[in-house]
Amino acid sequence: MKPALLEVMRMNRICRMVLATCLGSFILVIFYFQIMRRNPFGVDICCRKGSRSPLQELYNPTQLELSNTAVLHQMRRDQVTDTCRANSATSRKRRVLTPNDLKHLVVDEDHELIYCYVPKVACTNWKRLMMVLTGRGKYSDPMEIPANEAHVSANLKTLNQYSIPEINHRLKSYMKFLFVREPFERLVSAYRNKFTQKYNTSFHKRYGTKIIKRQRKNATQEALRRGDDVKFEEFVAYLIDPHTQREEPFNEHWQTVYSLCHPCHIHYDLVGKYETLEEDSNYVLQLAGVGSYLKFPTYAKSTRTTDEMTTEFFQNISSEHQTQLYEVYKLDFLMFNYSVPSYLKLE
Repeated sequence: MKPALLEVMRMNRICRMVLATCLGSFILVIFYFQIMRRNPFGVDICCRKGSRSPLQELYNPTQLELSNTAVLHQMRRDQVTDTCRANSATSRKRRVLTPNDLKHLVVDEDHELIYCYVPKVACTNWKRLMMVLTGRGKYSDPMEIPANEAHVSANLKTLNQYSIPEINHRLKSYMKFLFVREPFERLVSAYRNKFTQKYNTSFHKRYGTKIIKRQRKNATQEALRRGDDVKFEEFVAYLIDPHTQREEPFNEHWQTVYSLCHPCHIHYDLVGKYETLEEDSNYVLQLAGVGSYLKFPTYAKSTRTTDEMTTEFFQNISSEHQTQLYEVYKLDFLMFNYSVPSYLKLE
C-alpha cells in the first residue's frame, strides 16, 4: 500500500506541474496577443531600457552604414557652429532663451528625442511620426493620423512645458534634431499655401487684409475686407518692411529657422534637409532604434513647391527688394549651406 500511495502522490505533483505550465503558457499567449493588438509590429515602441541611446548611436555608431552617414552630419553641425561664430553679433543678440522660445521643440521621453519642427519642411509627417513614437501603442501607421490632428498642440509635449532643471537635463541628454529647406523655396511654399488657397480664411483675415492695406495703393473695399488676393510682391514688401518686425514676430510659417529653433543657442545633433528628406528621416528613426519597423511616410505630392516654381515667383521682385529679403533670411542660407540662388539679382 505504501509504494502505491507514494506513486499516487507523485502523479498528483506531476499533474499539478503540467497544469501550472499550461496555465502560465495560456496567460503568456493572452498577454502576447494583447500587445500585438496595441502594436502590430510586435516591437515595444515605448521603451529603450537597456539599449543604446540615439546620442550614443550617433556619436559612437556600431554599424558601418551609420558611421558613414555620421560624417555627413558632422559636417552639417560644423557648418552651423562656424556660421554662429562668424555672425555672433547677429545670431546671439539674445543671450538667454526663455521657456517660450522652446515651444517648437517636441519631446519624446521614451526614445530620448527632441525635434524642432519648422513649418513647410515636412513638419506634418514628422509630427505624425512623433505621435507614433510617444503614443505607446496608440498609433502604428503615421498616415492614419489626420493632418489636422497632428497639429493639435495637446497631442505632443513641447520642451517649454518642463521645469528649468528638466529642460536642461533633456537638452543635455536627448538627441536634438531639426529639418531645414532652401529658405526662399520654403517662403514661396508658405505663400502659396496661406494666400492662394481659398480655405485659409484665417490667414486672409489676419495677415492678408493687413498686407493689402499697407502695400496696395487704391485697394478696393472688398480686397481690404477679404484679404484673399495678396500678390507675392506685396507679401515680400510686407516681410522687408521694418514696421512689420517691430509690430510682432513673423508667423511661424515664414519665420526664419534660426529664430524658431535657436541653433546658435541649442546644439542640434542632427540637421536633416528637405532635399534628402526620406534618407535623413529614416536615419533619425534608425538611431532611435525603431528603423526596422517605422519608416518616414513616402508619397508623391504633385503640388510641391519646386526650385523652378520659386524662380518664377521671384521674377517680378525688384533687385532692391530681393537684396533686402536675402538679408532677412541670410543666416538660414549660411547656416544650412544653401548657396545664393542663381535667379537673384542682388545689389
